[in-house]
Amino acid sequence: MSSISTRYRYINLLFLLLLFIGYTASAQIVQSARFELPVGRNEVKFGIIPAHQDGLFLIRRLGSSDVSDQLELARLDTAFQQIWHGYLEINKKYILVGARAQNEKLFLLSRYMDYSKNDFELVSMAQKDGSYIRYAIKNFIPFNPIEFQITQNGALMGGYYNRVPVVMFYSFTTEKSKILPGLLNESGELTQLKTYPDGSFDVLISAKNIQGIKTIWIKNYDANADLIRNYSLDTDDKHLIFAQSLKTNNNMQVVAGVFGTRNAEYSRGLFMATIDPSGMQQIRYYNFADLQNFFKYMKAKREQRVKARIERKKIRGKKIRFNYRFLVHELVPYKDQYILLGEAFYPKYITVDSRTYGSFFTGGFSNSYVRNGRIFDGYYYTHAVVMGFNHNGDIMWDNSFEINDVRTFTLEQFVKLEAQPDRIALLYLYDNVLRSKIIKDNQVLEGKTSEAIRTNLDREIIDKEEADVAKLDYWYKDYFYAFGVQDVINPGEGKRRVFFINKLSYE
Repeated sequence: MSSISTRYRYINLLFLLLLFIGYTASAQIVQSARFELPVGRNEVKFGIIPAHQDGLFLIRRLGSSDVSDQLELARLDTAFQQIWHGYLEINKKYILVGARAQNEKLFLLSRYMDYSKNDFELVSMAQKDGSYIRYAIKNFIPFNPIEFQITQNGALMGGYYNRVPVVMFYSFTTEKSKILPGLLNESGELTQLKTYPDGSFDVLISAKNIQGIKTIWIKNYDANADLIRNYSLDTDDKHLIFAQSLKTNNNMQVVAGVFGTRNAEYSRGLFMATIDPSGMQQIRYYNFADLQNFFKYMKAKREQRVKARIERKKIRGKKIRFNYRFLVHELVPYKDQYILLGEAFYPKYITVDSRTYGSFFTGGFSNSYVRNGRIFDGYYYTHAVVMGFNHNGDIMWDNSFEINDVRTFTLEQFVKLEAQPDRIALLYLYDNVLRSKIIKDNQVLEGKTSEAIRTNLDREIIDKEEADVAKLDYWYKDYFYAFGVQDVINPGEGKRRVFFINKLSYE
């Protein structure tokens, strides 16, 4: 009898194992729809403004008369069916610096091109039919907005004036603008403008405190942009370089980011801070060496050597320090945890002879691309790290995702995540190939896989030598969109150049 029972037990275990294998193997990227628009080689490219479940907008600037240009606009629904199409005049001396779809409207922010005028122009366009209102925003401080957010009551524009962070609020009700109170009069870095559904928002700035230690300043504002609370994180003599934040349902403030050296060029680890409504702070620090899977992007032998060195230093009681350039991109709630996503990168410079250097420099390279006689060759990404924290800021797990071949001249987020109840999908797009990985806490449910961006016909081939750099971004619910310009070769019919958008999800 016991032998039969044992046999059934083994059969059940085998069934569960096969079920698990089948489940993990079934996880895949689904490219459910594609939009194509023929474009000429020298034609102006489209940009995309996602509108969540309302679809997305296509936008590009076209030359026109001597006085004004035109913005070509089109709204597509989530099935890529065109809702409307039209043109909007824009002053020839104004440049578009921000665009956001929110509250069933499309907002377009532009500024005067050479700072001889400081005022902004804001267009509020109805998503339904394209009707619009123009707002002239008075501004008395010359700054270029690098952050643009829409709240329930107005628009937020953040930038710098002589390295001093500046944030302006424009009220849709009063049609007046003001510089936010409570900002520093010293140099610093604007790390986040975080808005909330009730119209309130937070401003996070990385700057030195009175002790000369770099920390994160958190400024809470109500829906009318009045300052509610202004405080900094207690740093324990560690320099806090960059951070992202969110608020919980019980009004707890959660702040996560990186800490490092005084020059703020390198990070040595990550921190997680929680602040309760009374102002009580708790902060945890985690060196990169404390993470279980931080070095997984390395080849196996190199990873083993690094971990062995860490263990030897721990035994000897020595400090373990690893310096990385690291960007924190996302801090999101997940079940009873918080997920932090960041990416490691390094800049690369190349040395060329004087003749080549001269042609590069006279060809338009600014001093920001040249250092010590070397030319900046872009940022190279090594890996993404995703971590789970509990409500006290204690790390629960960590995982990583190797990034291959990515080079960019502007720092941006490549790896995106899709948090599902029983797994987390990590994916990024580069060279028209989607790379993905499925994890569950410290476990890897499915290793790195690759899938090419699909065209309308299976036999079509993307000419990678001619294709533009494609992008991947969040759309709505669990959907993403990939877009760019491709030269598509159809055997027997020649080549065609298209602007494309692919709708995709991870199932």
